[in-house]
Amino acid sequence: MDLTTLKTFRPAEYEDAADAYRATGDIAGTAKDTIDQQVSAALRDRLEGEAATAALVQLKHLSRNFHYAQTGCGLVSTALNGFAHDMGAARRKLMAALEDARAAGCTVGADGSVTYPAGGDAPEGGTVRGTDGPASPMAAALYRQSAAAHPNPHHGRALELAQRIADALAEAAEADARWAPRLRALRADDDLTVSHADWKDAHTDRSGLRAAAGDYLASLPQPPRGGTPQDNAAWWQGLTAEQRSAWLSLHPALVGAMDGLPAAVRDEANRVVLNEHLARTRLALDAVPEPPADRWTWTTTGLTPTRTPTPEYLAWQREHGERYLALQNALKGMESIQRRFDQTGERGLPEAYLLGFDPEGNGRAIIATGNPDTAHHQAVYVPGTTSNLSNIGEGIDRMENVWRVAQVEARGESVSTIAWYGYDAPQDVTRDAPFRHYANDGAPAFRRFLDGMEASRMDGSPTHRTVIGHSYGTTLVGAAADRGKLDTDDVITVGSPGVTVPKAEELDAPTGHVWNQEARGDIVPDLGRFGHGGHDRDGLWTVPSDERFGAHQMTTDTKGHSGYWDEDTESLRNQAKVVAGRYGSVRLEA
Repeated sequence: MDLTTLKTFRPAEYEDAADAYRATGDIAGTAKDTIDQQVSAALRDRLEGEAATAALVQLKHLSRNFHYAQTGCGLVSTALNGFAHDMGAARRKLMAALEDARAAGCTVGADGSVTYPAGGDAPEGGTVRGTDGPASPMAAALYRQSAAAHPNPHHGRALELAQRIADALAEAAEADARWAPRLRALRADDDLTVSHADWKDAHTDRSGLRAAAGDYLASLPQPPRGGTPQDNAAWWQGLTAEQRSAWLSLHPALVGAMDGLPAAVRDEANRVVLNEHLARTRLALDAVPEPPADRWTWTTTGLTPTRTPTPEYLAWQREHGERYLALQNALKGMESIQRRFDQTGERGLPEAYLLGFDPEGNGRAIIATGNPDTAHHQAVYVPGTTSNLSNIGEGIDRMENVWRVAQVEARGESVSTIAWYGYDAPQDVTRDAPFRHYANDGAPAFRRFLDGMEASRMDGSPTHRTVIGHSYGTTLVGAAADRGKLDTDDVITVGSPGVTVPKAEELDAPTGHVWNQEARGDIVPDLGRFGHGGHDRDGLWTVPSDERFGAHQMTTDTKGHSGYWDEDTESLRNQAKVVAGRYGSVRLEA
């Protein structure tokens, strides 16, 4: 980097270009939302047939293109702002050194050398150049001592100025070398197909930009460390458009996980994370060899056929089986979330919001049907044992069913229902489910999420909130209430083995606002009576289905442990009436 180039560098030109890219990204994002929430939604709701199906496929591709363009423009905008920031810092150092040189009566050459005038016992001046600088404190002291010993008092000042100029030029050269390849890497393929490879590249580009943008990110207001949802909301509200774009572009997973931020912001961030991880998972799965076609051999002993794995299948299982299954399960969950996005408009279904997504371990995700920030009524569903990312489709479907009935019962008021897969649930019924530590460990995150939904309602309007726990999910709800404030108006426990507390009033809901359902053939409450419910003063194990617990027992016409949300059932209608605040029409057991 030469002196003239840095001197004439104009950060504002790059910042203006960054603004233009950000504006283009906003346009692409608006276009994506219009396609998904209006055009495609209306098409699904009103038309059927091959033509409508074909049109929806093309609209999905177009939406995907706009989303990729939105993401790419955000990365370019942030890269340009980061480059302008780093180059601007180097330029300010150069201009300050040049101004000090002028004030000291020195002249600066095009090569960064500094010429100083005659002075002291020296009849002539001289010219000095900066170097890489002293390598140690001792060397720096010797350097200053040597400069001070010079007969011309201007010599030492000139050396200092020359070194400052050299440092500024070196800093600019380093920034240019660091940012140039990152900016070049942001060029997209010259086609109209957004592939899994494109989203994988976006993830790689983001990682590279984060490495380059350390100084730039450090200059921005930092997220609160261990802050409350209210702290998070205040931080986000205090950011400029440029700063928000930078955090969204470089750290979407961080933004998407912050309780208290608006639902639309978390959704935007988490959809990027989802798309990138789905793409990498799909590509990784494609790279795993398919299992052999001949997997089993059959033998018959008497009248009983027996199958045994072939040697080829055993070898494949040893080398690839575990990874293949893990990738398939992760992909299944992510495709369930994407399927919910693609269902917007079906039978009037509102847009979905991805309020949390973390693919690590068993996976976590939080998905809302309808915007919780503006809804008059919210319902948050907590699943039980064996729940994980791979089966989140079950929870999404259940909350869709609750939404459809509650939206009718709400009589014109808006409803948002949320599937909260935000904790590490026990994965084995006999080995894990009898223990409460899964609930205790997940309770703080659940309370933060509920607090965050309060903080994200920027207009401060009140909302009616219902928490719905199923199976072990009711145990988590109880742990959340037992160990802190549970910010809810109603609690519905469904097929509960116990909620860690013996009385309904200890669930931190208003008196008379705890509701329970137990279906015929659901053995889970019976299991809870032998060691999972809360103790009361008589030393008995108590579950919400017991009269002494004190919950309203709602009529339940489904059977077994998983049918409570079946369509056109009394069980579903009762839940939806509570969600909509229609307490007088809830049917109770005699």
